[in-house]
Amino acid sequence: MAKNPYSCFSAKIDLIGINPFVFLPEKVLLYLFKRAGKNTSPLPVCGTVNGKKYQQTLVKYAGDWRLYINLSMLEHSTKRIGEQIDIIIDYDEQERILLPQPKLINTLNKNPQAKQIFDSLQPSLQKEIIHYISFLKTEKSIDNNVQKAVVFLLGNNRFISRDPLNKIHDTSD
Repeated sequence: MAKNPYSCFSAKIDLIGINPFVFLPEKVLLYLFKRAGKNTSPLPVCGTVNGKKYQQTLVKYAGDWRLYINLSMLEHSTKRIGEQIDIIIDYDEQERILLPQPKLINTLNKNPQAKQIFDSLQPSLQKEIIHYISFLKTEKSIDNNVQKAVVFLLGNNRFISRDPLNKIHDTSD
């Protein structure tokens, strides 16, 4: 990736909740929006953090654009709050396809009501659920979170920091 003045910056790692992140300078955001042809979230990006390559999604949350700094990007990132890091960032043109975890598909197929609700969700919420479950490491946490996702879809509990879904389909027709 070629360095240019619009894609290189230094920033201090900050924390929101339990998530380390950095704010992006305005000139960098404008450069990314121009490269992407849009200024809406999510925005796929790639680059380096302190020389280490990463692929990430830039999101706007609570009115600010943030690049979340995870452990694969920077070792011990949660313990490095306040540290200044060097970042190169660019729009990632590479197509990203994330297939649902097979256990999620199987569980939804066994629960037609949950599957119907999942299929009727906005694509962004479907992707959020798929993404969350796909990156879990252990079989136990996959199993637990697939069940939590179904309970969430049926409107009974929080999941992925979201309040329970209301019943989407009205059966009184």
